[in-house]
Amino acid sequence: MSFEEKRVREHARTSQRVLRLSMLAMLITSGIAHAADTANKEQTLTVNASATNADQQEQAAQDYSVPVTRAGTKMALTARDIPQSVSIISKQRMEDQQLQTLNDVLKNTTGIKSVSQDMDRPLFYSRGFLIDNYMIDGIPTAFASRWNLGDVQTDMALYERVEVVRGATGLLTGPGNPSAAINMVRKHADSKEFTGSLEASYGSWNKQRYVADLSAPLSEDGRVRGRVVAGYQDRDSFIERYNNQKQFVYAVVDADLTDSTKLSVGYEFSQVNTDSPMWSGAPRWYTDGTQIRTRRGYNTAPDWAYNDKENKKVFVNLQQNFDNGWNITLNGTHNEMFLDSKMLYVDGYFDKSTGIGTSPYANYPVIGGTGYNTGKRKVDAVDAFASGPYELFGRQHELMVGVSYSRQDNKYYSAWDNISPTQLGDYSDFNGQYPETDWNPRTESSDSQLVRQKSTYLATRISLADPLHVILGARYTNWNRQTMSAEMEKNNITPYGGVIYDISDNWSAYASYTSVFQPQDYQDASGGYLSPVIGKNYEAGVKSDWYNSRLTTTFSVFRSELDNVAVSTGQVNASTGNTIYEGKNGVVSKGVEFEVNGALTDNWQMTFGGTTYLAEDRNGDAYNSQLPRTSFNLFTSYRLPQLDALTLGGGATWQSKTWGDVSGPDGNGTWRARQGSYTLVDLFARYDVTKNVSLQANLNNLFDKEYDTNVGSGGIVYGEPRNFSVSATYRF
Repeated sequence: MSFEEKRVREHARTSQRVLRLSMLAMLITSGIAHAADTANKEQTLTVNASATNADQQEQAAQDYSVPVTRAGTKMALTARDIPQSVSIISKQRMEDQQLQTLNDVLKNTTGIKSVSQDMDRPLFYSRGFLIDNYMIDGIPTAFASRWNLGDVQTDMALYERVEVVRGATGLLTGPGNPSAAINMVRKHADSKEFTGSLEASYGSWNKQRYVADLSAPLSEDGRVRGRVVAGYQDRDSFIERYNNQKQFVYAVVDADLTDSTKLSVGYEFSQVNTDSPMWSGAPRWYTDGTQIRTRRGYNTAPDWAYNDKENKKVFVNLQQNFDNGWNITLNGTHNEMFLDSKMLYVDGYFDKSTGIGTSPYANYPVIGGTGYNTGKRKVDAVDAFASGPYELFGRQHELMVGVSYSRQDNKYYSAWDNISPTQLGDYSDFNGQYPETDWNPRTESSDSQLVRQKSTYLATRISLADPLHVILGARYTNWNRQTMSAEMEKNNITPYGGVIYDISDNWSAYASYTSVFQPQDYQDASGGYLSPVIGKNYEAGVKSDWYNSRLTTTFSVFRSELDNVAVSTGQVNASTGNTIYEGKNGVVSKGVEFEVNGALTDNWQMTFGGTTYLAEDRNGDAYNSQLPRTSFNLFTSYRLPQLDALTLGGGATWQSKTWGDVSGPDGNGTWRARQGSYTLVDLFARYDVTKNVSLQANLNNLFDKEYDTNVGSGGIVYGEPRNFSVSATYRF
């Protein structure tokens, strides 16, 4: 059988597997929805664009679902009315599963998978593409993967929920990959009474965590309110010598200037200090091709290594509601993030008998390096939009129109030094003890940049008939980037279109289209930036909701077509130390997703989702093969009716096998790293000792599965072994 015949047959088998999984997802979704329909015949929630009522807010505080969101279109809609795949991770689910950082949240979100460059720098992907847009209250902050300033380490104690819109999100963000947009929604001072919570927890590897969340009225009538969230965390790791300390404080004042005008002003500070963090994992292979059996606790970092980050944010939010249902929202922010680190990495292949290393790069004889890196990212942004109903041809429709401006100034400085095979010596004797480099003066990095974006955008939801709605929109973006050596300016119009058809009271079918435009931070062999990625994104599916949107289901199919997608050549630019990339055309990602999320009963909450897809270039070669093509996420909690003080739950995540081809010794050929499919199982229990005091225990990776989270590299980065935490919470 020829190679082409084998490839066609394998493609057919994969397509059949996708079809079977699609049918399974539809059966699961429809089965759960039918059970919900049998148990409760309540109609879908009707949305008032200005606000949600108190009952809806109370349900949202207890459920895994959130009834109303502005995700996707910035119009206040139920998830069923948004023609894209949307996942919302509520505060209750974060508490049950102890999802304490954005990293924790994304690792447990449908359709999202991570690749850990090292212990503290995970990158997240959806549908085969990097997620590079992270938003707070709808204002995006983009980042370059090389200079990860700790966005995913953001502590969730400061946020009410996380909204994830998968696929292209140009209407929300302008430039971006067809992966997903992540929006974190801040907590606010909503209480007119003194209330709050105090939490203390202890866990594996001497983890201690303390969080206080306090709200109080600042005026006698409660029209001015304040809220403070403060926390401290100290933990070691299963990795030897590693220690991480985090502290954060968040303060916000919310004022009802009038019955229809609300002003919020807030400040956020966080600091993360890490000692002896491993950089880029532990070497994977000996020169004879056998794998180095590195224990999970092994650390290549010396005692002098550290990685410290500091984050300061000031924000203002003004909302004006009108009697006719219209709402005007103004968001402004000033963010400053700082990085200071000295680190060491080891990379290459090692002789099994002598322990002497060989470089993985052609004509670049190094097996490691040290880096003294500092950086500052400053973001100033403002976003203003109005939304509300209007009447045309005797029917009511919705309109959203807005403008935004952002200025992001990234300044990076570095000094670095290579490590030769002779300097490192016998790797079998290496225990991280390597002398600190006599650093040269730090110089500004070539990827320092100033990026400005000016955008106008609009969208309208047109009611063509009672069951048929169309969403049309577009975003115009003027994008400008200045670097040390060049300036690039692009103007782009991103169209957006979607149609939603209500099949019944609880079911809808939808389809959507949007274009893709993404400037890149990847550099070619000359040191110049690659041209922007351009493409198209299509999605179609069915959605349902039940119990006034307390339970939602989604089944979707998607397809993304991209040109000029960056692919690593495996080579390094000797003058900058940066990896060299080239653009590939004809990259296509296509697949299916499903998710069930929310309240099955008043006592039973569940989120269950899965995805399977293919991502290939025009030659049929896998794109980003280090990502699992199929994955499932499940987490559920159940409060016992016979003993309503006790809540039990748990979940599992499963992903298919992954692999990655990396350069062989001295850059000759490629060697393939592999990780088989695996399942991680988590459990939790909570007992309400009184109406104010609760105790909770969480157990993660129950079966102590050993797995590699960095398959697309020559370095192994292990996931966490079995671990536990116990916590006590006092609410008043």
